[in-house]
Amino acid sequence: MSETLSNRYADAVISYRRWIIVFVLLLTAVVAAGIVLGDDPVDDDGAQFDVDSPETAALEEIEETYAADTQPLTQVVVRDDGGDVLTRESLLEGLRFQQELQETESINQTLEENGTVGLENVVATVAVFEDRAVGSDANGAHDTSEPTLEEQRQALESRSAEEVEGLLGRVLDPDPDPEQEQEQELRGGDDPYAFLPTSYEPGSVESESRLVLLFHEGDDGTDGGPSGTDSGPSGTTDGTSDGETAPVVADAQLAIESVFEERFDDGFVFGEGITDAASASAVGDSFAIITPVAFVLVLFVLAVTYRDLVDVLIGFLGIGVVMAWIGGVQGWLAIPGDSMLIAVPFLLVGLSIDYSLHVVMRYREARGGGPAQSAAVAGNDAAVTTTETAVTAADGMRRGFAGVVLALAAATVSTGVGFFSNVVSPLPAIQNFAVLSASGILATFIAFGAFVPAVKTEIDEQLEKRFDRTRAKQPFGMDAGIVHGALERIVSLVRTAPVGVIVVAFLLASAGAYGATGLDTEFNQADFLPEDAPEWAKALPGPLAPDTYTVSDDLSYLGEHFADHGPDSQSQILIQGDVTDPETLTAVRSATATVGGGGEDGDGGGGVDGENSTDANTTIDVRADGTAAIDGPQTLIASLSAENETVASELEQRDATGNGLPDEDVDGFYDILFDADEEAAASVLYRTDDGEYESARLLLSVRSDAASQSVASDTKTVAAAISSSAPVTATATGGVVTTAVVQDALLETLVQAFTITVVVILVFLTLLYWVRHRAPSLGALTLAPVVVALAWLLGAMALLDVPFNTETVVMTSLAIGLGVDYSIHVSERFIDERTNGTPLSEAVRATITGTGGALLGSAATTAAGFGVLALSLSPPLRRFGLVTGLSIIFALVACLTVLPCLLVLRARLLEALERRDREEQHL
Repeated sequence: MSETLSNRYADAVISYRRWIIVFVLLLTAVVAAGIVLGDDPVDDDGAQFDVDSPETAALEEIEETYAADTQPLTQVVVRDDGGDVLTRESLLEGLRFQQELQETESINQTLEENGTVGLENVVATVAVFEDRAVGSDANGAHDTSEPTLEEQRQALESRSAEEVEGLLGRVLDPDPDPEQEQEQELRGGDDPYAFLPTSYEPGSVESESRLVLLFHEGDDGTDGGPSGTDSGPSGTTDGTSDGETAPVVADAQLAIESVFEERFDDGFVFGEGITDAASASAVGDSFAIITPVAFVLVLFVLAVTYRDLVDVLIGFLGIGVVMAWIGGVQGWLAIPGDSMLIAVPFLLVGLSIDYSLHVVMRYREARGGGPAQSAAVAGNDAAVTTTETAVTAADGMRRGFAGVVLALAAATVSTGVGFFSNVVSPLPAIQNFAVLSASGILATFIAFGAFVPAVKTEIDEQLEKRFDRTRAKQPFGMDAGIVHGALERIVSLVRTAPVGVIVVAFLLASAGAYGATGLDTEFNQADFLPEDAPEWAKALPGPLAPDTYTVSDDLSYLGEHFADHGPDSQSQILIQGDVTDPETLTAVRSATATVGGGGEDGDGGGGVDGENSTDANTTIDVRADGTAAIDGPQTLIASLSAENETVASELEQRDATGNGLPDEDVDGFYDILFDADEEAAASVLYRTDDGEYESARLLLSVRSDAASQSVASDTKTVAAAISSSAPVTATATGGVVTTAVVQDALLETLVQAFTITVVVILVFLTLLYWVRHRAPSLGALTLAPVVVALAWLLGAMALLDVPFNTETVVMTSLAIGLGVDYSIHVSERFIDERTNGTPLSEAVRATITGTGGALLGSAATTAAGFGVLALSLSPPLRRFGLVTGLSIIFALVACLTVLPCLLVLRARLLEALERRDREEQHL
């Protein structure tokens, strides 16, 4: 029945091939019009991956009740490894650098007024006020306005190196006297330790590096200014913004980098504009290197496989039809692009190459190029041809295509239905992935299950008629040669040691599955930053030589040595409940002091004598004085009581225990904080219009180069400590935390989705083989090598330290899609051979040398084209190339070794059962 159907279908395609060519081209034009005419895809600010959770709800609450600082920021690190950047000359050079930035219009127009802040400004400001005090009037009054950069530079230039060192000593004194505290108030309260590395020893006047912060105007024109450096981890930005650095700011950051490199021998400038530019440049450099390599490799493999330029061009034509369909479907359905969809075109190209090779190679076999022509004409023994009988192009395609079209259809339906089953997912991104991948798989069948056979037949017939040259050629892998010899060795292995092959394969799969339990599932934005090129790439000539990329190392340096201030450098804790209960403040103090070193004094915690005793494994930053970089009501109380006599007096009246926190009338004391500094108080306390206090929040400075899951874990630890010690609910949140929540939820959903895909494919194959051959066990056998290949892939990822996260899990879909396709072709060919009475030994040979040759050509082409991405300078492209290449190789190996062995053992078992039944009947 099925053979008759396949023969009729093949005959119809070839007989009406010109109509089919026109129809498919017209239909492709209509579908592809969606690329231009379809609705513009709209991704509503990441709603494709929205997840309902306490963390996201807390972030929404914060955004509604607290002012968010989304100020663009540039960080400048002045460095001298083994040297000192706190010398008079280095500080002066820093001020001259800032002046040049102000004098450069393209940079200055993006900066806030007085938007450059560094230790040089703090020291120079003290010098200016010192000079002004000398010229004060009889009452001691003098100008207390903020000095200009020019005044700062002149003040430092007028002092010797020893005098500047003295100023540094006063500014960096860990135990300032009242006069020094007054100086601190005059210079605006900037914490000098915020510009020094965490390894800095308090009181020292030497350091190998220092930090300068440049504040740019926000997209809304708001002034984030240097006031953000007051108290605590100075200048930490909210990190909750979903926006990107404005283009004008990005250009300014690149210009700042150029100015910096002209003035300083060591150090770097860091900002989103710089990282974005580096990433884009790395992708460009990567493709400049990879494209010619991939082009040569693919052409070489296709030339070896097809040995015919016309067949290569026809294959590319079919791929073009598929890509037009997928682009059009995405346009008509307004499917937004996202990271999940990157795997779809690669999957479809792999399937297209495979389908094309199977169609062409079976056609060549039918025209007399292989030993298995009979399989293509099942049910019609009279039609069997030999190499001596001339077969026309049309007849050859009818017979060859009839023998492979059912396998193509089975692979299309099983993979298409399997991927489309994920349309029931609650996440729009996975729904889009399901729709687009299923549509593309259908388009692949239309292209190579109708269009390409028709085009191939028409072109071959015209070439033979016009030039009188036969288009009949040997299939790949069946003629004498290295490839044929390798396939013959596989045939011998399958025949002689099927049990051994299966045992080894499943032992390796078990090891891979065990290794998968230790896979890193964390998501780290730092993993997406480009890395510097290897030496071989730097040695390439002229235009092929890549740039130097240090942004990954720079981010790591920032994370290790400073309290970073980038968009991923802050998490938050929302505290709801009775926030005016004294126990709440005590719980906050205790939880944050534990992170910062166990201090319990009035400054919010800290180590003894400034020693940093923080757990080195935490992702929460630590200030140079050893305290955890966590701001909240407790640090606000400490800072305002130190600089405001009214606040200090009111605190003393309410502090019964002497721990620097109010023990009674906390809400009244909070009112005093709002009176003293409403902006600062409103940043950590939410007061309603009725004067009630509904929540408080903590701002945690964290390492931006750390994995989001690690940051979330550390933040949740602090929140849990607060919740367990006070009548409040503390919820970890912030941009980094919600990223971790979304990524974890998405990873879990993706794993479930692909598990469902495999199960659906298993059910379909079981039903298919039951209906066609009354052999449901073939469904499980056909899918077994796919599962084995997946286990091998996960084990290899563990060995190569490739993380298993939302980026790489999508790539494993290639192992499923191509693995199922490869397996079905092998199973169908083997069953076809056996159905036509081919002995078991010869059926194995025909399957592995015939279909296996096409699979080898397909896998080699796809792996060569995509595997070269492993040479990329961009980590995401490199991981994609590596995982893609391994997926293809493992799928091929499993389908050429494990599956034939399983089929052979099943056939031998059935033969043994049949012999036993005959013997029992004879007895």
